[in-house]
Amino acid sequence: MPKKPVIRAQDLIVGYGGAPVCAPVTFTLASGKVLALVGANGSGKSTVLRAVIGLLEPAGGTLRVFDNPVDERDVAFRTKVASVLDDDAYFPALTVSEHLYLTARGHGVHGAQEVVAGLLAEFGLTDHARSLPVALSSGQRRRLLLAAGFVRPRSLLVLDEPEQRLDRAMRDRLAARIVAEKAAGGSVLLATHDPDLLRAVADRAVHVADDVTRLLPTDQAADLISRENP
Repeated sequence: MPKKPVIRAQDLIVGYGGAPVCAPVTFTLASGKVLALVGANGSGKSTVLRAVIGLLEPAGGTLRVFDNPVDERDVAFRTKVASVLDDDAYFPALTVSEHLYLTARGHGVHGAQEVVAGLLAEFGLTDHARSLPVALSSGQRRRLLLAAGFVRPRSLLVLDEPEQRLDRAMRDRLAARIVAEKAAGGSVLLATHDPDLLRAVADRAVHVADDVTRLLPTDQAADLISRENP
């Protein structure tokens, strides 16, 4: 029997105050696959992501994650789903290493100190391990939040424009991380404006827009990004 998709969205309507922000969205995401949401700024990509992780109630259609309705309060859901959306989602009173260690320990990661040390090095934060987030640059804070997403166990990783404020070398490192994620059987849903990242990691893409949403091959979606964001 074929496995059920990790995410199934059918005619999903998202918005605020009853007003949709984009056309209905339909897609599935299987285990070990990466799906990218593409579209112009303000098209509704982030709103779709917020619905998937349970921060926003859908206004219509069907949305199931791990074959269940989305409930961010459910322990099983929180155990399986990691996300990096907001740039201020950190503990302001904790240092960089404390933030990562607390996240790892809270999710039962074995050998948390070694795992944290590896991620600090991978994301170029070793020299800032004892710094508070407010002392970091915006790019360094972005790397901290990405490291926090990778420091914990997960089956689904949801990323909102993870390439923001990363230089090319770090974007390449991020792409390699995402490719390794799906090779290990994990699923990734991300919104992106980076055609190179899209080509490197995504299996397919959904173009989110006001009039109609479309499922696109990766190369076609990357070309569309380049035209919409010259």
